Amino acid sequence: MNKAVTDGVVFMPTPFSEGLGVWSRGNGTAGSDTYASLGTAAFVPSDADFAGCLELQKTDATQLLRYMGETPILPGCYLRVTVRVKAMSGTMPAVRIAGWAGRSNDTEVTGLVTVGPSVQLTAYGEVTEVSAIVGTGARGGVDMVWGTEPAYGHFGLDLTGANGGIVRIDDIEIEDITSLFLRDMMNWVDVRDFGALGDGSTDDSAAFTAADAAADGRKVLVPTGSYYLASSVTFENHVEFEGSVQMPVGAVLSLTKGFDLSTYIDAFGNDEELALKKGLQSLLNNADHESFDLCGRRVSLTGPIDVQAAVDNRDNYAQRRVLRNGQLRAETSNGWDSDSVTSVATYSASNKSQLTNVANVANIEVGSLVTGAGVGREIYVREVNVGAQTVTLSQPLSDAVGTQTYTFTRFRYMLDFSGFTRLDKFEIEDVEFQCSELCSGLMLPPVGTVNVIRNCVFNRPADRCVTSIGEGCQGLLLDHNQFVSAEGGLATQNRNSVALNTNANDVKIRNNRASQFRHFAVVSGANGVIANNHFFQGDDSGNGTRSAGIVLCVKATNTTISGNYVDNCFIEWTNEREPEPDFVSGFGFSGLSITNNVFLCSDVASHFGFIVVKPYGQNNRVNGLNVSGNLFRSVGGNIARVDRVDDSFAPLDLSSMRNVYVSSNTYLNVDNGCANPLTVKHAQNTHATTWVIDTEDRLPFGGYAMEVDSLVTRSRPRTSGNITSHAMPYTSTREGAAQDQVHVIWPEPILGDITMTVRMDN
Repeated sequence: MNKAVTDGVVFMPTPFSEGLGVWSRGNGTAGSDTYASLGTAAFVPSDADFAGCLELQKTDATQLLRYMGETPILPGCYLRVTVRVKAMSGTMPAVRIAGWAGRSNDTEVTGLVTVGPSVQLTAYGEVTEVSAIVGTGARGGVDMVWGTEPAYGHFGLDLTGANGGIVRIDDIEIEDITSLFLRDMMNWVDVRDFGALGDGSTDDSAAFTAADAAADGRKVLVPTGSYYLASSVTFENHVEFEGSVQMPVGAVLSLTKGFDLSTYIDAFGNDEELALKKGLQSLLNNADHESFDLCGRRVSLTGPIDVQAAVDNRDNYAQRRVLRNGQLRAETSNGWDSDSVTSVATYSASNKSQLTNVANVANIEVGSLVTGAGVGREIYVREVNVGAQTVTLSQPLSDAVGTQTYTFTRFRYMLDFSGFTRLDKFEIEDVEFQCSELCSGLMLPPVGTVNVIRNCVFNRPADRCVTSIGEGCQGLLLDHNQFVSAEGGLATQNRNSVALNTNANDVKIRNNRASQFRHFAVVSGANGVIANNHFFQGDDSGNGTRSAGIVLCVKATNTTISGNYVDNCFIEWTNEREPEPDFVSGFGFSGLSITNNVFLCSDVASHFGFIVVKPYGQNNRVNGLNVSGNLFRSVGGNIARVDRVDDSFAPLDLSSMRNVYVSSNTYLNVDNGCANPLTVKHAQNTHATTWVIDTEDRLPFGGYAMEVDSLVTRSRPRTSGNITSHAMPYTSTREGAAQDQVHVIWPEPILGDITMTVRMDN
């Protein structure tokens, strides 16, 4: 590169033959004294060595000679200043190249090296060449490193030593020698050419920015060294890191043309954790890229990544952003240790989302799992107010009114978004969370809509895979993921890990696979879709206990469960999020559709059931349930039925059931397949006025025989005299000790056959 050739930049001073009025006796600035008409200086038109030259007698301790023209100092440009000198008589001085650095506003830039190496003249008439190189970057061979602050310089020479000697000075030459450092064919610019020092302490931010601006499509090279960037830097061009950078937490490095983990690892000296944090920081601070690519790399983590702490300039974000394509692996470290705090607190049904008068509140962490008497499953600390001594909960408690001791356990998550106040449309796809039984996987933000977890693997978590501590799961899309438990060797009842929980509405859980957790999904919101998943929780125990695969924690669930493979677990429907769970008004347990699933169990106790309703209060009823098109199968022994009521706290009000539809299901090795409406065939072989029709424990949930939809005689009703009866019987429902029988009552003793449709709801 030669700016004089490529851009027509003039570096060369005018020759002495054109007059000495542009040659200063001072620093070369406007108004300084010149050598014009000075008695001790004269132009010599003819010299055997120099042709035209300046003859000068040294009269000052440091005799200055400066060209008053402004020689431009350009980023990335290196100039060599050369002069040939010979001593003529008197004391021979020393000679050095020198200059004065000026800003564009004509003020001096101080603190720079402004002189080159000094050369002592040793013989009269002998020509000595003296030179020095000036440039913006600290490169080898550069005598005067000026950086990017100076805009121009006044260059010339200094004569030092004793006075009185006479010298002759040839025309001073200034030439662009950048090509010695940076050849034209190179498609990169070097940050050192723009003032970067790479000493680990000097702020090189401005140099990096200037290099990127000058690159103009070429690559920016960050050579070996440690470069401190005190402020945010954005590269609009490709960057190659041979050296590394250091930055404060709040400073953002945005690599818009190489926005991937590999480049960030190069930038931060192979520190994978820091590279991931800085990549996430840039992802949530720039509009130039929608995703951060891990490039298929494994990132070893020794502790949780608090994403909001990494992105400390914001606590909310609403544009779509994606983290994709790699593996996060937990390495053995104390950073994964869970913390547990016990505190006495008070709970009131009128303030159902808060604990008050919480002792030791300052030690309770947001995101902690809450356990204690009357605390339902998967309830977390959403907010802590130390001043008010309150803890805000992710869900109400079920039966904890009063004051008691609670335990708050904070698991450690590879990616922890709990520090955000809100995060929308954040997607994680094709990422493996290799928890290694050390930690949990992902904690969602307290608030957020339509976040996405897609095509991910959560492998062997210590406690949880995906945790929601608030409403960050609103509209969550959880698709095509695999959840692999570390507790496969334990009996089901001894497992503690949970694949996922949700609190908000409109969740879509689809096409996932989960193996051998205590629960696959604890769902507290409504209007969800749970479809095409395979979750299995069996063990090798004979007559083994099984746990719920899906726990629905609210009565008005309005949820569809369809196309799943429910393997050695069951669907549990509760109202454990109600601090006052007794039914007073409303719909009750409503809005659940379980269709076209495959249910399988093996080696379980006969009382096992696939669909379990568990009321937490009195007088609860089902008002809206559709169970159809499912296959229920037991292997290794029969089970009594597929549906049951867990009356640990309270029974269902079977007299108030509404809109229950159970039909078109297949039952294999199930003693009492249920249906509603239920078709019952009855053969009355003896004459009787009252025929007792038994539903044979085939009404859902052991329900009452509430209604008769139809009654058809299948043979000739005959009196004791074998005369056809044309009388119309009537029915009496809720008969028998279990109220599951229907009496068909005739006006006289009759025998014959009937088909009846019975309902257990109104």
